[in-house]
Amino acid sequence: MATQSPAQQMVGTQVSRNELIKRPRIGETLIQGFLFLCGAISILTTVGIIYELGKEALLFFRSPDVTLFEFFTSTHWQPAILDFGIWPLVLATIFTSVIAMVVALPLGLGTAIYLSEYASDRARNLLKPVLEVLAGIPTVVYGYFALTFMTPLLRNIFGTDNVQIFNTASAGIVVGILIIPLVSSLSEDALHAVPDSLRQAAYGLGATKLETSLKIVLPAALSGITAAFVVAISRAIGETMIVAIAAGAGPKNFDFGQDSLFGTILNPFVAAETMTGHIVRISGGDLSYDSIDYNSIFAIGLMLFLMTLGLNILSRRFVSRFREVYE
Repeated sequence: MATQSPAQQMVGTQVSRNELIKRPRIGETLIQGFLFLCGAISILTTVGIIYELGKEALLFFRSPDVTLFEFFTSTHWQPAILDFGIWPLVLATIFTSVIAMVVALPLGLGTAIYLSEYASDRARNLLKPVLEVLAGIPTVVYGYFALTFMTPLLRNIFGTDNVQIFNTASAGIVVGILIIPLVSSLSEDALHAVPDSLRQAAYGLGATKLETSLKIVLPAALSGITAAFVVAISRAIGETMIVAIAAGAGPKNFDFGQDSLFGTILNPFVAAETMTGHIVRISGGDLSYDSIDYNSIFAIGLMLFLMTLGLNILSRRFVSRFREVYE
């Protein structure tokens, strides 16, 4: 005798209207409310940060000693004589971040490809904790590592006359070492998410492991890898303690046409001060509330926020355009 399925048993059965009414589930309602509260707190926190930055920065720009034209065009930042040109701080920040990216992106991506495509379970279990330890070291330790190890190393290689004790090269290299675990971890997740069927299809067509990794898996995970790169760049731009200790304690002011382009302006072996480093140095002094120096900190912070916001907008456009969806 064949058994009837639940659907067949329901044939001809009358269902009352009360049984079709959605019943409240207190547990799911509480969980939904808690998750909504978490999202609302995150959004409100971001809005609060933007509000405080904008409010204090507006006080800075309302000062009669500051103009937007001077702020965005001048190459001198000397608050003592009321020179507030942001470019020395911006260029030092960008230069340090570029050096960090040159170090972190290829090493981090190479590590991710090895862990995802080549490493055995034993090697993966060994390397993963090492990367996590590298990511957990306090940044102040990295700063003194840059000052006491990386700078002497650069001075031995390029000469003590060419490399100053405080320089953006050593700070940028160590910032790159700091964000290698971030790049490798996020990139490995993106590579690991690529369906294994693509790999097997490439092997079936005669591709080698290297060809499969570089020509199949890597392009398929391009959107996730790009997102990892943008997060790493934002992390490098916002790094504070390493650049505050190793890069320099004063803005590298310059004049186009007078200072050498590669000898001074774009020289990575001379001292310079980044935006975050300047904020740390100034805020550590005796600043009175609502003074022009105090308000300038928030103007610099607003510039940092706009830079990272622009990076994230570009990354979202790139990811949405090249994102691959697999079933």
